[in-house]
Amino acid sequence: MNIDVTYIVIVLVVVLISMTLHEAMHAYAGYWLGDDTARLSGRLSINPIKHIDPFLTVLLPLLLAISGAPIFGAAKPVPFNPNNIRWNEWGAAILALAGPLTNLFLAFFIYGISVLLGNPVSASGVANDIVGLILTVGVMVNLGFFIFNLIPIPPLDGSRVIYALAPDFVRRGMQSMERFGIIIVFGLILIGGSAFSMFLTYSITFFIQIFARIFGA
Repeated sequence: MNIDVTYIVIVLVVVLISMTLHEAMHAYAGYWLGDDTARLSGRLSINPIKHIDPFLTVLLPLLLAISGAPIFGAAKPVPFNPNNIRWNEWGAAILALAGPLTNLFLAFFIYGISVLLGNPVSASGVANDIVGLILTVGVMVNLGFFIFNLIPIPPLDGSRVIYALAPDFVRRGMQSMERFGIIIVFGLILIGGSAFSMFLTYSITFFIQIFARIFGA
């Protein structure tokens, strides 16, 4: 197997920056909503070391990059005390959405840069030069993180939106899943690997097409 080392290095750097900002925004949102837990845990920081999960942040994205699959991942969850958060479950939902929405904004911003440079990122992932490759990876990785983290299964961020909307019996069921949620998520991905990869690819393409229309590219 021929591994493109330049591509792998770019992916690793983009992943570390993107997930650091993702988790930092969780922490800052929690602090803004009245909870000091993240600050006391040292997570109110843009230091990647504070947020990295060796498997979810580094190994998983790199394995996906090497295999040529859409890239997604996560990091260590930012701790928060729901009793301190303003607006109860709605506040927790805002805290949770702060991370994925940061990735969506980054993807949109990077796509805008590619348009200004006259070489809009293509949904095919093809890049003509090193700058184009960096911008393409930036868009693709951030959209992958945005979509993956919105899966409504605990402990992923999308589950917090369900907590805010669902009746009590659904919340209790989701709470019982919290401990094993990430295992359930990866079990579903392994079982439906090709289907999930296709879903992620189509979703990323959908958002890139929206970006292209907004920028008139």
